Amino acid sequence: MRYLGLTLLFCFFINSGFSQVTVKEGILPVNVSQNNDSTTVINGTAPGAVGKMLVLTAPSDLITFWENQLASAKVGPDGKFSISVKSDRTKVAVLAINFHKAEIFLEPGKTYRVIIDSINYDDVQEINPFIQSQSLKLQILFEDPHDLNYVIGDFNGLYNAFLLENFNALYRDRNKTKVDTFRVQMDARFGVVTNPYFKAYLKYKFAALEQLTKYYNTAELARRYFTDKPVLYLNLEYMDFFNSYFTKYLNVSSKILHLTDYKIILKGANPYAALMKTLAADSLLANEQLRELVLLKGMMEFYSNPDYKQEEVLSVIRAVSSGSVYPDNKVVAENMVRLLTKLKPGTRAPEFTLPDRNKKQVSLKDIEGKAVVLSFWTTYCQGCLSEMDLIKPMYDKYKDKVAFVSISADADFNKMNYFISMKKDFVWTFLHIGDQSGVLSDYEVRSYPLFVLIDKTGKIYKYPAEQPGNGLEAAIEKMIQE
Repeated sequence: MRYLGLTLLFCFFINSGFSQVTVKEGILPVNVSQNNDSTTVINGTAPGAVGKMLVLTAPSDLITFWENQLASAKVGPDGKFSISVKSDRTKVAVLAINFHKAEIFLEPGKTYRVIIDSINYDDVQEINPFIQSQSLKLQILFEDPHDLNYVIGDFNGLYNAFLLENFNALYRDRNKTKVDTFRVQMDARFGVVTNPYFKAYLKYKFAALEQLTKYYNTAELARRYFTDKPVLYLNLEYMDFFNSYFTKYLNVSSKILHLTDYKIILKGANPYAALMKTLAADSLLANEQLRELVLLKGMMEFYSNPDYKQEEVLSVIRAVSSGSVYPDNKVVAENMVRLLTKLKPGTRAPEFTLPDRNKKQVSLKDIEGKAVVLSFWTTYCQGCLSEMDLIKPMYDKYKDKVAFVSISADADFNKMNYFISMKKDFVWTFLHIGDQSGVLSDYEVRSYPLFVLIDKTGKIYKYPAEQPGNGLEAAIEKMIQE
């Protein structure tokens, strides 16, 4: 999955004023100045978002896209904000208010000035980040015609228009002349841009075109773009091409490896070492660092394949996360373990800190020592209300051993509070999601109600758990007796 895709608006500063351009791929130009250290700063205004939290995140790798929070800041009463982060590498990042997002490329030591267009952030009855997210539109003063965000946005607009107009000629007719002509045009337009991230971005965009048109055979593509080439872990287009080229590579694409019986290797004493030795037979994977990364991608695919045992696959990934000599591969492996085991029994339940009915902050770690029945609900969900009425007798029976925590995803705190104030027997812990919609993403709350059982050590016992009207009590009883 590509990380970018939202449509953003920018303003290009000219001597006499501004001209507005829509960038289809979702990149925004910026007003940039250079800092003396590696601190990257984003200053801006967000009308309509006063008091809301603005969060800056970035994927720590571009295979799993596991997001790390880099920094956060509250939008002030004047609508202004400032957010900064230390970084020594150019990366794609996301600015988010609630679950509304926009992307930006961040370079170390630069200051960006942005204006986020006003939207009605509270125009929802219940929060669901999986279906209600919108793009944030950014209007930016821009002065540097070689800024990374601008040149990528400019190029992507031209690339997308070219692909749309010529797709049949490229894919069906394999018209290589079209690629050559477009390459000459882009070299003329962007040849003066020296930014190394952009040069690699451009290079691997054309690699994707060459793959589409079968400009070279698959082996030649690998030799040109991977063999003896540096692995560009944070370059969006390098990794996009990597993910495309090496999808199902181990057991389908590679002529050398596709007949290998990986199930036998995975059952061996040291499957990681055996797999690395096996993959070395493919000359395109002579580079050990690349080979290990291809192995990780293959293991991620094997994990969801019923032909392979998940624990055996995970053991290989864990071997990379603990023993790889390549730090970036270790990061990818660690993220794979997190992603593949997320919300599985025995994994740590995602942490949260949310306000209760009295606006006191309550954290999951505050409850550790007791098992937890966690539920997500809204006052507008009739099924939620029916199920919640059945919690009270369970609470009375198990309250000494089990904490009951119900998190409301209502947009308005007062609506939650008014509702539970009318229900005098709803005496267990109620929390409000507020501006922490990331909790819903952490628990992958796609519909309401959702119940989760967490054991007394803070680890997932069952996800999702049965609802009160359909077996929850039996699951609680089993949890507290184990």
